[in-house]
Amino acid sequence: MESLKGKKAIITGGSRGLGKATAVSFAKEGIDVAITGRNEKRLQETVNELKELGVNAIYAVFDVGNYEEVKTGIKSVIENFGSIDILVNNAGIAAFGSFNDMEVSTWSNIIQTNVMGMYYVTKEVLPHLIKQNSGDIINVSSTAGLNGNANVSAYSASKFAVIGMSESLMKEVRKNNIRVCTLTPSTIASDMSLDLGITDGNVEKVLQPDDFAELIVAGLQLPRRAMLKSAALWSTNP
Repeated sequence: MESLKGKKAIITGGSRGLGKATAVSFAKEGIDVAITGRNEKRLQETVNELKELGVNAIYAVFDVGNYEEVKTGIKSVIENFGSIDILVNNAGIAAFGSFNDMEVSTWSNIIQTNVMGMYYVTKEVLPHLIKQNSGDIINVSSTAGLNGNANVSAYSASKFAVIGMSESLMKEVRKNNIRVCTLTPSTIASDMSLDLGITDGNVEKVLQPDDFAELIVAGLQLPRRAMLKSAALWSTNP
């Protein structure tokens, strides 16, 4: 397995849920971590936890759906770290509602955050990975990006788009020794899933954020000649 110690990572939506679990797992591997989000208090609290694990941890406050904020935030992170090796595009939002009943503004906001946000962040990080001819990008989609369901049209559309964008990027940058992985997890007991009432978070039956983080770490530890193109994480309980 490849050692990850000393590498530098950016995780969007990194102050809670899947993002925070990934940040903690990265820190335990010796990876310096920059987390992003919109809630500065939560970001600061998480960074303090990461520093206790002995790594350099920083945060940047921005909305991934705002390109100007993204440009400023990513520039600040890379100037602080000096380089970047890993990008985890985790930030995302969801809402339920029928096709006709959901407000246009809500539909648009989901697309702006989940699709354009991933595009904006990747666009700002990618030139640095290409320049060093190495790097990893992990894009978080969902099983909702594989199959549509009633009352989740906006979220499902956004996650279908993430898969298409991610797989296209993967084929584009393989020549630059950059690995792009698309993840399509089933329901995980994340803060978002719990807040939306999708799951009760039962640790005996429902996937936990730590499970997701372990999968990412395992993919990164593969030798550079190998790439985890995609992975779907499911619970063993129906």
